[in-house]
Amino acid sequence: MTLRIGLLILAVFLSLGIACLSQTAVAQDLPVDQQLPPVAAPTKHVEVSKLAVLNTIPQFDPQAATETWLARIGGEARRKSDAYFEGGYYLKILDLAYGLVIAALLLWLQISARIRDWAQELSHSRAYQVMLYFTVYISAMTIACLPLSIYEGYVRENAYGLSSQTFPQWAGDFATGFALTLIAGLIVLPILYAMIRAAREMWWLWGAGLAIICMVIALVISPVVIQPLFNHYSPLPDSPLKSDILALARANGVPAESVWLVDESRQSNRISANVSGFLGTTRISLNDNLLNQGTHDEVLAVLGHEMGHYVMDHTTRLLLLLGLVMIAGFAFVAWGFRFAIALFGGNWQVRQPDDIAGLPLLVALMSIFLFLATPVTNSIARTTEEQADIFGVNAVRKPDAFASMVLKLSTYRKLDPAPWEEVIFYDHPSGRRRIAAMMQWKKEHIGDADIRDSVPGNPR
Repeated sequence: MTLRIGLLILAVFLSLGIACLSQTAVAQDLPVDQQLPPVAAPTKHVEVSKLAVLNTIPQFDPQAATETWLARIGGEARRKSDAYFEGGYYLKILDLAYGLVIAALLLWLQISARIRDWAQELSHSRAYQVMLYFTVYISAMTIACLPLSIYEGYVRENAYGLSSQTFPQWAGDFATGFALTLIAGLIVLPILYAMIRAAREMWWLWGAGLAIICMVIALVISPVVIQPLFNHYSPLPDSPLKSDILALARANGVPAESVWLVDESRQSNRISANVSGFLGTTRISLNDNLLNQGTHDEVLAVLGHEMGHYVMDHTTRLLLLLGLVMIAGFAFVAWGFRFAIALFGGNWQVRQPDDIAGLPLLVALMSIFLFLATPVTNSIARTTEEQADIFGVNAVRKPDAFASMVLKLSTYRKLDPAPWEEVIFYDHPSGRRRIAAMMQWKKEHIGDADIRDSVPGNPR
C-alpha cells in the first residue's frame, strides 16, 4: 500500500516537471514579438523633506555687551575715576618741570660744583668722590621734592580713597625707598663714571649697557630681596582656589610650586597679582585685596593674564625693546650734554661728561627724553598687556570674570579714554578695549558648551 502511494506521488511530480519543461520550450520557440514583455513591479511616490534643525547657539552682540559692562560704572564713581587718572597727566608735566628747576638751580648757582670740590677735598679716589657727591645730591633732591612726594604719595591717594596708610606708615615706606635708591646709586654711579672716563666719546653706549644690566639684576632680585622690604609674603593656604591656580600653572609650564599672598592691604586697596622673577626666581603672587574682593573665577582670570607674561616671555621682550629705548636715551643725553656744556659750561664750572658736578644735567636730560618717549614706552608695555589678556582668556575661559575685574580696577584707571589719551598715557589697554576684547572672544566661542551656558537665558 505504501509503495503504491509513493509511486503515485512520484508520477504526479514527474508529470508536473514535464509540463513545465514543455511550456518553457514552447515559449522559447515563439517569435520575439510574440513573447510577453517584462512587467514592472508596482511603485508608489514617496516625498522626502529635511527636518528642521534646532539652533541652540544663542545670539550674542559683543558691542552691546561691552556697553552693558561699561554702564555698570557711572555717575560719581566714573567721574572720580576719570579725575584721578586725568590728574596724573598734569602731575607728569609738573614732576618734569619741578626736577628741571632744581637741576637748573644746582648748576646755575654752582651748588653742584661746590659739592664736587668738597668731595675732592675729602678723597683723592674718583670712586669715593662720586659716592660722596651722590650722597649729598640724592639727599638734597629728596628734601627739595619732599612736598611734591607727600602730596602725590599720601595726600592725593587718601583724598581718592586709595590709600590705607597713616602718614607714619607712608613715611616708613618712603624712607625704605630712599635707602634703596641711595644704595643702588652708590654701587652703580662709580661704575658709570669709570666707564665714561675709559670710553670717552662712546661712553653713552657703555652707559646704556650698564643700565640694561641693572634692569636684569633688578628683575632677578626684586621678588626675593626688594619686594619683601615693603610687604610680607606668606604661602596661600590650601584651598580649591590654590589647587586651581597651581593646576593652571602646571598646564601652562609656569615653574611655580607655591602661591604667595602679599599683605598689600596695609598700603592700599588696589588689586594686583604677578608672576615675577627672572632666571630662576619666578614666583606667583597675589595680594590680599584681590583675594578679598575677587571671586574664584575672577582670581583665576587675573592669574591667567599674569601667567601669560611668563609663558610668552614678555620679560625678555621688554628688556630688548626697552634696552633699545635706553640706548637712544643715552645717545640723546650725550648729545644734549655736549650742546649744553658748549653754551653754559663755564657758568656752571662743568666741562666734561666725567665731571660728577654734571650729574644734575645728565639726570635732567634723561628726564626730558623719558618724558618725550612716554608714548613709545607705554605702547611697548600696552601691547604686552593686550597679548597677556588674550592668553589669559584662552587659558582660563572666563571672559565675564575678567571683564568684571576690569571694572574693579576702574577706581584708579579711566575706563573710556579718547584714543590719543590711550596712546600717550596708558601702559595698559583701556577698560573699554579690554572688555571689548573679552566680549569679542566670547562671541567667537559662543558655540562652546561652557561659554554657551554662561549666556543668561540660554536654554540648557
